[in-house]
Amino acid sequence: MEQKKFSISKRLKSFVYAFNGLIILFKEEHNARIHLIATILVITAAVLLKLNFYEWIAVTFAIGFVISVEIINTVIENMADFVSPTKNDKIKKIKDLSAAAVLISSMTALTIGLIVFIPKIKMIF
Repeated sequence: MEQKKFSISKRLKSFVYAFNGLIILFKEEHNARIHLIATILVITAAVLLKLNFYEWIAVTFAIGFVISVEIINTVIENMADFVSPTKNDKIKKIKDLSAAAVLISSMTALTIGLIVFIPKIKMIF
C-alpha cells in the first residue's frame, strides 16, 4: 500500500465525511435520536446543577461512550445487512451482540449519571 503525502485539505475533508456520518446516524437511526435527546437533557441538567470539572469529565465521557458504541452498532448492522440481506441466524447473533454493547454502554452511562446527579438533586431538596 502506497503511503500518500500529508495534506491539510484532505484532513479537513475527512471532517466533512465524519460530520456526514453523524447526520446519517441521527437521520436514520431512531435509537440515536433517543440518545441525542438524552444528551441534550443531561447537558441542560449539568449546566443547571453546576457540575464541577470532574463531574463534567464523567458525564462527557459517558455521552461520548454511548454515542460511539451506537455508531459502531449501526455500522455492524449495516454491514451485516449488506453481506446477508436475507434472514440468517449467524447475522442475527452478530446484530444481537452489537445491540447488547449499546445496552451495556447505556446502562454504564445511566450509572454514571445517577452517581453524579443524585447528590446534586438531594442538595436541592
